[in-house]
Amino acid sequence: MTSTPKNPKKTAGTHATARERLKQAQQAEARAVTRRRRITVGVSVAAAVAVVAGGTAIAVSTAGGADSSTTTAAVTPANTTGTDGTVITYGKADAPHTLAVYEDFRCPVCQAFETSAGQTVQQLADQGQYKIEYHLATFLDNNLGGSGSKTALNAAGAALNEGVDKFKQFHDVLYANQPAESEDGFGDVNHLLDLAEKVPGLKTEAFTKAVTEGAYKGWASKVSTAFNKSGVSGTPTVKLDGKQLSVIGQDGKPLTGDQFTALVQQTIGG
Repeated sequence: MTSTPKNPKKTAGTHATARERLKQAQQAEARAVTRRRRITVGVSVAAAVAVVAGGTAIAVSTAGGADSSTTTAAVTPANTTGTDGTVITYGKADAPHTLAVYEDFRCPVCQAFETSAGQTVQQLADQGQYKIEYHLATFLDNNLGGSGSKTALNAAGAALNEGVDKFKQFHDVLYANQPAESEDGFGDVNHLLDLAEKVPGLKTEAFTKAVTEGAYKGWASKVSTAFNKSGVSGTPTVKLDGKQLSVIGQDGKPLTGDQFTALVQQTIGG
């Protein structure tokens, strides 16, 4: 015969209290996990940036050598230049000067520079004063976690495969819509495909497939490795005929278009 508790109400209350304690413990652990995640992100951001004049931060590479984050075969998009197709060149091939631009699509100061002087940088290339060589990095994925830099670079490779002009337009769209540095918005291929719609004629079936399937992730690893071996330690870095230009002014702000033009003319002696 099954015995009946003498005080069923008290027994039920005890069980409820136990369940409540368990629930509270689970909630406390969840809050602790959230705090640990926030601390991790904060430490990562601190490691990923350095402060320069005026309090402006530049993204600093803490990556090692080769990018071994993927074993994807290195299918190289059309229209690449440089050793192993790791450089993207925009402008006239016979331009008398070369502007080397080192960037990471998640780099906030790259975005600030592109916003401030990017249009002028392109105009000077269109005028034939120099050609632009883009050297792209993915080290912020390593520093901050996530895959946004590399996934965006894969998409940029898909755009390059459609044409250099398509790459340049998509490059500009990415910086105009850059998520916060601590967020990994570019890691979402559907978001990248939505952004591609801002470039007329870019979102072809081939482009969509390449972005969705990561067709150029192996190439993105090669590009990242080339950046890591370049000796450049942070982004943005801009060099004109090998001479590094200070694209952050003494006021801590990125150069304006007029300031950049003056710096270029001073550097080439024009």
